[in-house]
Amino acid sequence: MSEYVLHASGIGVHFGGIRALDGVDLGVRPGEVCGLIGPNGAGKTTLFDVMSGIRRPDEGRVRLDGVDITRRSPVWRARHGMRRTFQRQQLFGQLTVADNLLVAQEWRGGGGGLAADLVASPTRRTRETARRERAATVLGACGLDALAGSYAGVLPVGQARMVELARALADLPRVLLLDEPASGMTAEERAQLAAVVRHLADEEGCAVLLVEHNVAFVMELCARVVVLDLGRVLAEGSAAEVRADPKVLDAYLGTNTPE
Repeated sequence: MSEYVLHASGIGVHFGGIRALDGVDLGVRPGEVCGLIGPNGAGKTTLFDVMSGIRRPDEGRVRLDGVDITRRSPVWRARHGMRRTFQRQQLFGQLTVADNLLVAQEWRGGGGGLAADLVASPTRRTRETARRERAATVLGACGLDALAGSYAGVLPVGQARMVELARALADLPRVLLLDEPASGMTAEERAQLAAVVRHLADEEGCAVLLVEHNVAFVMELCARVVVLDLGRVLAEGSAAEVRADPKVLDAYLGTNTPE
């Protein structure tokens, strides 16, 4: 594989006297699906916050394609190909599922602004058609065709999480950070999620990093697994290597009961 497209190095985050992250190094390569696991309070979401620009680290650097982006905003990172989902659902509940995906593409501009909208310019119509076609393609890939016209706010948890994923993919990402994407999903929905993530990595070359408490799901999906414990990297390797690591068994897997 090539070098990391997204790399966090020497990351330290302090909350008063508590070190939530302590010298963490973690990177993800193009076309790779990497899993991040660990006990509650290990620092997984804090690390995601640092990598996505929501929180600035007290120590360390975040690099995208080797360029230091530690001080760059979440918006800047999103516009340079980084997408993220959250533990708590962040959908536009008052909009339809399809409109949630269209909103995600609006930042590129509409082709002439308000004046073009008022006169229905060909440029605006062309771009709008392309966006709707992209939304329809992503909805189909995520198994959401039948829900395109449904309001996002009334969906059950599993479907809402899949819509969040679809929205993240509406404008094709280079790096995708997924925080508890399988939480609340049925077995069928998890299988759909895994298929979408594999296609994204294998066919589109996207780098995927996911946090997930469903260890069985992580071990089956991810080529590489990183284990955090008490703010530090406890282990890293293939699923088989991590599963057999005595330190991981003692700190996490020995008491974990995956679905």
